[in-house]
Amino acid sequence: MSPPPVRAPIAVAQVPLDAILGLRDEYRREMNCQIVHDSWHARGFTDSYLLSLGSETVGYGSVGGVPGEPKETIKEFFVRLAARGSALALFRALLATSGARRIEAQTNDAPLSLMLFECAEEIASETILFADAITTTHESPGATLRRVTDADRARVFPHTLEPIGDWGLDCDGMLVATGGLYFHYNPPFGDIYMEVARAHQRKGFGSYLVQELKRICRDSGHSPGARCRHDNEASRRTLERAGMFPCARIVSGRVAAERLRKQVAAANRPLPESEGGLPCA
Repeated sequence: MSPPPVRAPIAVAQVPLDAILGLRDEYRREMNCQIVHDSWHARGFTDSYLLSLGSETVGYGSVGGVPGEPKETIKEFFVRLAARGSALALFRALLATSGARRIEAQTNDAPLSLMLFECAEEIASETILFADAITTTHESPGATLRRVTDADRARVFPHTLEPIGDWGLDCDGMLVATGGLYFHYNPPFGDIYMEVARAHQRKGFGSYLVQELKRICRDSGHSPGARCRHDNEASRRTLERAGMFPCARIVSGRVAAERLRKQVAAANRPLPESEGGLPCA
């Protein structure tokens, strides 16, 4: 009988952000979609970790938190394809080294989503992500699209969910909706936001404004994206009427420490001869 395969030792090391930028480029190309917290890295909201098998660097992990809170949520986890047979072992090592207590993933990030369901509990989702799917041709419901001026900002309707946008719908000299685009996500994506005055909701202003913001986004060389809370039915219907459809959800969960301890113990036990085969992690 041949000897069992020798596993390369795993190493996880905290490094400056610059050390993972090349790997993040690989991750972005593979994702090929809007990464909603892409800007966390440059804004200092994350700690970076290099993942190695033996002497070879095979990936990275990012563990972050909003300002004022601990950096204890795994936000990104990337392993090059040739090393993905060891992804679970690498992820467990990242958890142990970083001390992360939570995991958050976009469901269109399959590797991190799989790690979340393997290693977390109390999993929940509050946010739906949308991608541009079709071009709509809604007519203006009695309103004109124009730039929002400084004078407008001083007297515009109260905004409760979103900031005052750079673009607005003018109806009889009054702004009934405003919206705009965030471009601090990974290129080439832009994120649409908008809000309609309460008295003018359910009149088609929202879907028309989203349609026009999509056009502005594409004309600037970007790809439209958006998101809303899972329980915000009005926003979801507005986005869908404007040709944007759900592409993923953001899911999060608490690291299942006891389950993880048992998994690690089981993974480190030698296989009985009768089981044979190669380990999967």
